[in-house]
Amino acid sequence: MSTYLFVKLLHNLCFVYWLGGDLGTFYASRYVTRSDLSPQARNTALTIMMGCDQGPRFCMPLILPLGLQMAHMSGQFTVAAGWLWLAWAFSLGWLLMVATLHFAHGKSFVPALTRFDFYFRVGIIVLLLSLAVYALISNVIFPSDWLAIKLGIFALLVLCGLMIRMRLKSFGAAWGKLMSGDESDSVNRSIRSSIASCRPFVYTIWVGLLANAAYGLHLIY
Repeated sequence: MSTYLFVKLLHNLCFVYWLGGDLGTFYASRYVTRSDLSPQARNTALTIMMGCDQGPRFCMPLILPLGLQMAHMSGQFTVAAGWLWLAWAFSLGWLLMVATLHFAHGKSFVPALTRFDFYFRVGIIVLLLSLAVYALISNVIFPSDWLAIKLGIFALLVLCGLMIRMRLKSFGAAWGKLMSGDESDSVNRSIRSSIASCRPFVYTIWVGLLANAAYGLHLIY
């Protein structure tokens, strides 16, 4: 297997685990919101949901440098090696931050790192959308528009993830009440509405991933 095909395999695996993890998260969320189930059963569903969600969380930082590496190796993206190494360092640092937030539950630095992660992603969205728009207008970064479009779609996927995070702010408080024994209608409504408000962004992520896959396979131009 050539190096290019190996990078392509990893890139495709990131797509598979991102989309598959999102589907698992979505399916498990339906059981999290079911008030006819016991709190223990719903908590098990939440554990499954959070476990499935780790696939997309880890794949998001990796899929970007893998895509850039493929574009560089195929001649679609001409850039000095130093910039490519910088992209890898940036993305691996992002991955390390995601892993730290996942495995360091309860640590004193987690709230501050969570806030930093939020604004870090805002910076990524602004940077990548700006690069994508500039590339489409100037035609000096990528020789093909579809590469700039894929970059822009990726930025929008990161934005959808942030919107989901914001919509789930009320979920934590309501879930804490449920686990403490409060199974009132108001608590269940808060849980359901919080999860339901995320679904449009989840659907958008699915469409964006499929669109990027179609662009990568040259099914659309």
